[in-house]
Amino acid sequence: MSFSLIIVLVVVAVLFIRMKTLTKSSLSPKDACAAAKAGTALIIDVREPNEWKAGVAEPALLLPLSDLNGKRVEWGPFLAKNKDQRLLLYCQGGVRAGTAATLLASEGYRAENIGGFPAWVGSGLPVRTP
Repeated sequence: MSFSLIIVLVVVAVLFIRMKTLTKSSLSPKDACAAAKAGTALIIDVREPNEWKAGVAEPALLLPLSDLNGKRVEWGPFLAKNKDQRLLLYCQGGVRAGTAATLLASEGYRAENIGGFPAWVGSGLPVRTP
């Protein structure tokens, strides 16, 4: 094998592992729902507003990743008010929620990626249309 092929394979492996880490859910949707109902966590949908039209988890707060990565018009006041809360994040497939959870954790928040909206729906949990 050539040296450049080995380098490419290593890079692909690292990216694959990183993707798996970002998309790994630490809680099942049912456990996340129970935590929200118990008042021990907040569930946040980090998808974009146009995606919310298809439905959102009933207890979810709607705070798009673009705002977290941008001016934080919505996220800023929310984070100031909820500094000590456990934040459970989801998106469509888990990648954006993982990105948001990683960013928030690096800033000292207790943030976790709980995966994607289809898993919530597939678990038979309540959904609403905003």
